Amino acid sequence: MQFRAITGALVAAAVASGAFYAYNGNQSPNATASPINQQSASLSSQAGSEPTRKALVVGQGELYTGTITGSGPISKETDEYGRRVVEMLDPEQATAKLRKNEESWLVGRGAGVVRYDVVQLPSNDPIEDDHAEKIIEVPSNLAATDNGAAASDWMFWGVFDGHSGWVTSAKLRQTLISYVARELNTTYKTALADPAQRIPTPESIDKAIKSGFVLLDNEIVHESVKKVKQAKTKIAAAELLAPALSGSCALLSFYDSRSKLLRVACTGDSRAVLGRRGANGKWTATPLSEDQTGGTTSEAERLRKEHPGEPNVVRNGRILGGLEPSRAFGDASYKWSLETNAELKKSYFARSPSSLLKTPPYVTAEPIVTTTKVEPEKGDFVVMATDGLWEMLTNEEVVGLVGQWLDTQGKMNGGNLQTQSWLKSWWSSEKQLPIDQKDNGAGAGQRAPIRQQQWGTKTNLNERFVVEDKNVATHLVRNALGGKDQDQLSALLTLPSPFSRRYRDDLTVEVIFFGEGAADGKVTLNKEASAEPQAKL
Repeated sequence: MQFRAITGALVAAAVASGAFYAYNGNQSPNATASPINQQSASLSSQAGSEPTRKALVVGQGELYTGTITGSGPISKETDEYGRRVVEMLDPEQATAKLRKNEESWLVGRGAGVVRYDVVQLPSNDPIEDDHAEKIIEVPSNLAATDNGAAASDWMFWGVFDGHSGWVTSAKLRQTLISYVARELNTTYKTALADPAQRIPTPESIDKAIKSGFVLLDNEIVHESVKKVKQAKTKIAAAELLAPALSGSCALLSFYDSRSKLLRVACTGDSRAVLGRRGANGKWTATPLSEDQTGGTTSEAERLRKEHPGEPNVVRNGRILGGLEPSRAFGDASYKWSLETNAELKKSYFARSPSSLLKTPPYVTAEPIVTTTKVEPEKGDFVVMATDGLWEMLTNEEVVGLVGQWLDTQGKMNGGNLQTQSWLKSWWSSEKQLPIDQKDNGAGAGQRAPIRQQQWGTKTNLNERFVVEDKNVATHLVRNALGGKDQDQLSALLTLPSPFSRRYRDDLTVEVIFFGEGAADGKVTLNKEASAEPQAKL
């Protein structure tokens, strides 16, 4: 699928077999700005000063752009198949949609974190992504701090990329942090009981995080089956099985304010990247996770070793030719035995397993954990996002965009923001992104942004990126979808589900800023970078 311009006659023909979208605009019919950097001819040959409207046609696997002349109504059903004619979002409406689910929090704990921003943009209906955040104050005796030191903070941020439904990712939002925190609590208590140790070893901390992941997945996939057999109704059984039948990737960051160590646990293909400013004033992007799919060399090798004699364990970059993530929660049809799969399909209409299934499980929820020493005094930040963002931007572009946003915010606010002492000296007059360009991560088990080729994205960064948002996560999503190319941005945001899935995925983006901020003990909503609270019915 790709964006391309067509003539007015072809647009008219395409309308008969697709969905048609337009918004009012004052551009001339021959303007050049469009989702594909071109503009088609007007759909009307009439001359005059009548208003024109941007048009987007959803055809068979392609998007077409054009303009129409006149101000007549265009919101209606086109045929008995429900194909629609609706107005394309104008720039203000596009911005409102981008900002609908944004949040920003100022962290006044004096523990090395000063702010985090998050935004979600659905493509599926309902969105299959989810996220969770939690700060746990740990008593000084449990945290093994120095004598007389105050309690430390355990801070967690998680993004969850669901697939085949939203139920598994919602389950992770509700429970994953609690499972991991409980395992960490046990590990720290065990270390404290040993006078010679007091602080857990790095290996035992990693093991605790992995244990939390695996225990929760076992609850979702296997314990649910035991409960289903005791359920009195099929409705109850369906509720128990739902998180097992759908699936979700998980990316969880755990920051210990005492040690200033950030651990990132990745199950699946969401990604975390560290931004750190160098002595030259530019940022470097360091991946903190590896995309785990059937197309990742290390994951494919692991699966072939675990399932010898099964040449199709990875086929076309997918597990048994079907599932792309090689690690995930749920996805029980890849984990249950053949007997369990058959029994549940017969009794509860569960999903049919792959015909290639021989020696399950083929998918695991056990994460790969990395550890990084954070330097709050240098203004480090971390970007966590589901794969929808990384399909559109490279690691370097994402970190550079955050750096660009920091420069702009510093200039606009004079460096006097409530908790942004970390903004000082970050201002730059450079027009290029303030980033050291290095490997995009493809050699480190990370996929390149496939959407850039699909959309024919411009390579000149000055023509692509813009700073318009107070929320840095929203800033990233805006530039991922089009940036300065307002036509492309509006086109991608206008597309309804399920058409939109051909061109973009659900998006969940979280940016955590480390720094030396206030210590008032409060975590407060940053209203200028957050959506208005929605009324609850």
